Amino acid sequence: MPASTVESSREHQGRSAATADPEFAVYVHWPFCVSKCPYCDFNSHVRDAIDQARWSRALVADLGSALDEAPAGVVRPVASVFFGGGTPSLMVPETVDSVLGVLSRRGLIDKGSEVTLEANPSSAEAERFADYRAAGVNRLSVGVQALDDEALRFLGRTHDVAEAMEAVSAAREVFDRVSFDLIYARAGQTPQSWRGELERVLALRPRHVSLYQLTIERGTRFHEAHARGDLVLPGEDDAALMYEETVTRCRASGLEAYEVSNFAAPGEKCRHNLVYWRSGDWLGVGPGAHGRLGQGEGRTATRRWRSPEKWLGAVEGSGSGLEAMEALDMPTRAAEALMMGLRLMEGVSVERFERMVGQTPEDYIGSDRLRRHVGGGFLKTSQEGMRTTLRGRAVLNTLLSELLP
Repeated sequence: MPASTVESSREHQGRSAATADPEFAVYVHWPFCVSKCPYCDFNSHVRDAIDQARWSRALVADLGSALDEAPAGVVRPVASVFFGGGTPSLMVPETVDSVLGVLSRRGLIDKGSEVTLEANPSSAEAERFADYRAAGVNRLSVGVQALDDEALRFLGRTHDVAEAMEAVSAAREVFDRVSFDLIYARAGQTPQSWRGELERVLALRPRHVSLYQLTIERGTRFHEAHARGDLVLPGEDDAALMYEETVTRCRASGLEAYEVSNFAAPGEKCRHNLVYWRSGDWLGVGPGAHGRLGQGEGRTATRRWRSPEKWLGAVEGSGSGLEAMEALDMPTRAAEALMMGLRLMEGVSVERFERMVGQTPEDYIGSDRLRRHVGGGFLKTSQEGMRTTLRGRAVLNTLLSELLP
């Protein structure tokens, strides 16, 4: 088949997916880690002791409340449940079973639902893989982060490469679907050194990988070091070369980019994250979890109490960890639709954007501004939608800052 025909077919498939209604998902946040990584700005905490039974009861209660709090007509059978963190592989498997039991009893989950759990590659946590599978997890995401021991120490990880490889192997023995994460554009890394590491990654023949460019986030130890000048990352040109290399080599290994940082073989896309990127509906439960409910202009945001102790007290006191529920105004709906949708290769659906915002992307962004970025080779537009090019994805944060009014 000619290359032009293949590209046309991909674009048609992307348009079909982009215009379909997004699925419904549930996110469950486990906030605890063994240690805090220097690059991490997630809601994660280190505690000397965790009452697992107490936390299990609270997560079950919070999920039940979240289902009851949702606007009428939003709750429907879930395509995906995602246990994120923090480090969910520090959670006992019985908690996973209890949380999924809430959905099962309400008829909201079946064997076709995707159930993902994030795991660290320590040997102690790997011993639980079979028990997580028995509890209902059918997809594991392993936080490998680097295939270089010095880089792992730089990133504050407590495992080494050998342990990571053992964990990936152990996961594959238990789960049909395994993904793993790596971070590139680290201090001292060059396009050449990343190419070698990427080749080692692809030699493992993954079906799904998440390959993230290291960014400096406020409130992290890396942010402090970067501000002092003690931490210098590769320049924008080198980072762009690493990204382009990543896309090219993954494609050659049968992994197509379907989002800026995510690459999958056919049938292996993460359904959960697609709900986010397509501006779908999801419930968020657990400390600091966010949710988005309701398609169109009636979209509602939910937020749970961020502090683990405050969330726990709220659930045990009232049965719910909900801190706030508020309607999203038009500029916020528009900004979220663009920030999430332009991460996807399929892009932003005009039909869905108009339904959420009340106007087309071109009307919202401005035709002059849009033409400038199309002419610069950063965007492509059609009657069905708008998407980024490879060049646009390599500088997505800068592009978004220029697109949003």
